Amino acid sequence: MQKITLESLVEKAVSLLENGTVTSVLGWKKGEFDYDITPAVFESADELKKDFVWNDFCGANFSKYLVSKTCKSEGKILVFLKPCDTYSFNQLLTEHRFDREKVYAVGIPCEGMADINKVKEVVGDGISKIESNGDDLVVTTIYEDAPVKVTCKDVLAERCVNCKSKRHVAYDELLGEEGEVIASERFDEVERLEKMTPEERFAFWQNELSKCIRCNACRDVCPACTCEKCVFDNPNSGVENKAASNSFEEKMFHIIRAFHVAGRCTDCGECSRVCPQNIPLHLLNRKFIKDINEFYGEYQAGAEVGLRAPLVDYTLEDLEPGEVFDRRDNNA
Repeated sequence: MQKITLESLVEKAVSLLENGTVTSVLGWKKGEFDYDITPAVFESADELKKDFVWNDFCGANFSKYLVSKTCKSEGKILVFLKPCDTYSFNQLLTEHRFDREKVYAVGIPCEGMADINKVKEVVGDGISKIESNGDDLVVTTIYEDAPVKVTCKDVLAERCVNCKSKRHVAYDELLGEEGEVIASERFDEVERLEKMTPEERFAFWQNELSKCIRCNACRDVCPACTCEKCVFDNPNSGVENKAASNSFEEKMFHIIRAFHVAGRCTDCGECSRVCPQNIPLHLLNRKFIKDINEFYGEYQAGAEVGLRAPLVDYTLEDLEPGEVFDRRDNNA
């Protein structure tokens, strides 16, 4: 699936470390399992050669990690960015969330990342080993004597199936060939939900959001959620981080978060990727993106540094609330 090699990434990182361009590297490191890849900061060539990982499960959007204290130390940090990551990178720069002069961004091509849940649907649980073999994944489980071959394109993550762009919008250096913006079908599922009756939509989201365990993984990984003190961590807010006590509260967390990132969400899909309950949280954000496109004109958050979202850029041509309902009635 991946067209760029582990060796080339390690070679680039070691080179930039040794020539003094950077003092640390933000990359991937193996977790407990082959598919449990975690972001990590490397500070030496030995660490890179020993622990750096690049495979079909390196889906983390590194832009968010540039905001962390770990990445704000002295010196310049190297970050590898997939095309979708660069939109979040630009959006965070627009919001002045990290110092561009302290980051060396290397753009890398991406043919899509695998969804471990889709892999498990094919081979079952008990995965002990996963190896990439060109266009296939070779999966070994504790229950089968022989490895099972899984075609990569059959287990692509949803955000990769509906990838919006293979083109990087930010980098200091690019490895491999540049891609193009894609005319994807990412709003098809939103349109399907829009065609439901209000009662059907309520039932759909009631079912999905009732699965939430309030682990905050979606908030913590989201590049658009960078408040130093989140309202859900404030004991005086009335909505402090705790298990949902009723059906209203379990919905409120996600609805409030969706409104907080409206116009700033780049549709990176990290929220759905990390959700342990597999809630399609990205659909809430895509609904807002689709509405913004329809009501204010095509807009892609993070396409350019400094680009103002329609929701914070008032013009005399802005849509009036009455027009919104008129359009919806006419399209019903």
